[in-house]
Amino acid sequence: MNRARTDGTPARTSSSPTASPWLRLWGAYVRWTARWPALAAVVPFVPVVALWAIVAESGVFPRVFFPGPMEVIRSFGKLMYNGILPAYLEDSVLRLAAGTAVGMAIGIPLGLLVGLSDRAHKLLWPILLFFQAIGDIAWLPILLIWFGFGLTTMTFVIVYTVLFPVVLNTVLGVRSVPLELHRAAQSLGASRARVLWEVVVPGALPNIVTGLRNGLGYGWRALIAAEMIVGTSGIGFLMFDARRSGSVVEIMLGMIVLGILWYIVDSWVLAPIERATGQRWGLVTR
Repeated sequence: MNRARTDGTPARTSSSPTASPWLRLWGAYVRWTARWPALAAVVPFVPVVALWAIVAESGVFPRVFFPGPMEVIRSFGKLMYNGILPAYLEDSVLRLAAGTAVGMAIGIPLGLLVGLSDRAHKLLWPILLFFQAIGDIAWLPILLIWFGFGLTTMTFVIVYTVLFPVVLNTVLGVRSVPLELHRAAQSLGASRARVLWEVVVPGALPNIVTGLRNGLGYGWRALIAAEMIVGTSGIGFLMFDARRSGSVVEIMLGMIVLGILWYIVDSWVLAPIERATGQRWGLVTR
């Protein structure tokens, strides 16, 4: 029951706030995505695809220059049926895997060396910063003279691109390990090798994984650019070759395949590994 105030002004009636339809819809979306996480990867693209279809059907742009979603889906089915898309996709993924493996094999030991040794840091750090500033694509003209159009050129570009994020993040991880942990392990009789393996590497591992995640992202983009310029197969070559016939639909298909593939690799593989690594070594909480 409402009571009048002593000064004669009417008292405000207390009522519970009513949630707006948009707020209720957002709450339902949060609940659904918590129950089915895959929805969180699909739903945000629904308005994008809808807008794309509306613009394509409106006729604002000629259909040959701006195909709609159905044309891209039909092109996807055609290229999958004749085997071109699976073969090119396999070539791109294998090149990325090979370049990343070589980049990690060089980058992690080099990062550990630069991070642990002050002499190596003073000697190599300026060189690392110098070559990091030179973009991977800037190497293509001289690589074409040295190695020609082939796998060696593309592999070099990927290794070069992956190397620096891995090295720099490894150095950061090594130098972020407190010196007290080094001294504590040594006081317990641990050798330098055991300190490296049981103290330094675990402490630097979250940074190493972050560097690998960033390096793979940069390497993926560098690979596509290299395939466009020097490749004879791969998704980048598919997109660049489509321009000769003016096939915008194949170019758009290649762009969509690149985005979907990287989203799957980053969200379903790299991000969980990075998160699990941080949780394992106590740097983040669940």
